[in-house]
Amino acid sequence: MISIQKGYMAFLFITSVVFLIWGLAGIFEYLTGITPVIPLQNVYSPALQFLHWLFIILFGAIFSLGYLKKWEHLPIISVVLFSNGALLCTIETFDFNPENWGIVPYLTEMGIYVISSAFLLLSPVAKNRFNK
Repeated sequence: MISIQKGYMAFLFITSVVFLIWGLAGIFEYLTGITPVIPLQNVYSPALQFLHWLFIILFGAIFSLGYLKKWEHLPIISVVLFSNGALLCTIETFDFNPENWGIVPYLTEMGIYVISSAFLLLSPVAKNRFNK
């Protein structure tokens, strides 16, 4: 069971690094109009598109650095970030892109937020890593 928890912790860290890179590429394209490797902009309004990239960068940077520094507040901050991600996903899905983003992907993303929050708050591996 501990190895599964360590694997999930590694998954969260790797995901945060990928999100940081993806977010930086997305905000670069948003600000400059220069497409990095592939087009990253969506059908969202400019303000929502900016918030989209800002959230992805914030999650990636905060989780990556917090994980590496074993920041004791990272589990709680992550729950706040996940709740903001859930709100942003809800707005993007139902207000701006309902025909392209179905209920199954939406519920999957919500489930990942809930599972990841519970994991960071309750897992012995997370408690051991982040408690001082």
